[in-house]
Amino acid sequence: MTEVAERASGNPVTGPDEVLRLEAVRRVYGGSKRGVVALDGVSLGLERGSFTAVMGPSGSGKSTLLHCAAGLERPTSGTVRLDGEDLGSLSERALTRLRRDRIGFVFQAFNLLPALTVVDNVTLPLRLAGRKPERGAVEDVLERVGLADRRGHRPAELSGGQQQRVAIARALVTRPAVIFGDEPTGALDTGNARDVLGLLREVVAEAGRTVVMVTHDPVAAAYADRVVFLSDGRIAGSLNRPTPERVAAWMTRLRNEPVPSANGTAANTETMRELW
Repeated sequence: MTEVAERASGNPVTGPDEVLRLEAVRRVYGGSKRGVVALDGVSLGLERGSFTAVMGPSGSGKSTLLHCAAGLERPTSGTVRLDGEDLGSLSERALTRLRRDRIGFVFQAFNLLPALTVVDNVTLPLRLAGRKPERGAVEDVLERVGLADRRGHRPAELSGGQQQRVAIARALVTRPAVIFGDEPTGALDTGNARDVLGLLREVVAEAGRTVVMVTHDPVAAAYADRVVFLSDGRIAGSLNRPTPERVAAWMTRLRNEPVPSANGTAANTETMRELW
């Protein structure tokens, strides 16, 4: 597919093995008459075992897309399906259980509890779900993220990159269908960011997980298989086999050629709701 063809595609094509599907998702804040449109009829499919980056100018709806896809917010209209299950049909309790069991999260701010050790932070989602952590599974994820020798340390005793590795291990321990990252390298220096991105790439290639990452960084986006671009709450197109240069060129064009939304406005929310 050429870059021109990718740019013209409002609904990026995926294969039949979709783990996540958003169909005509619309999210409006503030009511239907004078509301602000954050997502304006987004349709998107994510293949199992893929790494997708989501990018766009400020206010394009990136975080809102992630929140709706992860079941943190309910769309105003449209559907979100995880492994074929309609998230909109679930009660709040069932949705919370689904997030604990089948979705992993990695945030810019790490969201670790300072009083807990590495191993206790990693196993927290399991304990909150009333499940006893399997020792072998916990050791496996700690080994995968390179922290097997730090299991008894607390966050204050770790570097920023190591703390983010703890967050990734926490996301992996439940063997989720999808891992969502909201600017996961935003608080890291270049070296630690590269290590964390390499780990996410490894999680996809070796563990077969699906990763969706919101980022503003073209270098980070280039670790993905595909970049999906948003503008004013709509999909402006997608880019396969991205490089930092091609991603940066796309972002420059999007800033100069915004995609109009239904009412000419777009916004997103930066506040992540409580997960557990």
